[in-house]
Amino acid sequence: MEILPGEGVAEAKVGESREVVESRIGKPVHPGRHSKAVYESTTPMLVLTYAEDDTVEVVEIGCSGDGGEEVFYDGIQLTWRFMDDVVADLAARGVAHEPTDIGYRFAPGFAIFSMSSRTAQDLDPAATEDDEREIVEGVSVAPYEYFREPTEEEIEAYLREVEQRYS
Repeated sequence: MEILPGEGVAEAKVGESREVVESRIGKPVHPGRHSKAVYESTTPMLVLTYAEDDTVEVVEIGCSGDGGEEVFYDGIQLTWRFMDDVVADLAARGVAHEPTDIGYRFAPGFAIFSMSSRTAQDLDPAATEDDEREIVEGVSVAPYEYFREPTEEEIEAYLREVEQRYS
């Protein structure tokens, strides 16, 4: 499955309404919270986050692993590979990146991540138990700014808003 940086994938794009997405790919297999929904795709599954206006805010695609379809950008396989290898391949092409708490964000408008649910041995049977290489378990696609860390002021404003909402 090929990503469109900053936009999503062919099945679901940032800014599209839930109605448009569901007319194309069907109802979610797991509706989840109102703002998130899981959709069966050709494989892997899509996890879409919807904004308050019911438009797609971010598209997430998990790794299939074990021979299933994986996620690509410009011919580079992103998922089900060691994170350092993916970052090196993208950097060699001049794709700017920054580390995040669980992976990296890339200037064209996507991020790769690992939740550490897989071990190096899952991908490389010769790896030892203490091999700390991370596997890219998923890709999030949205405009680049979506992935930046919030400022202290933004955090404080959010906390004030939540406090007002629930007081």
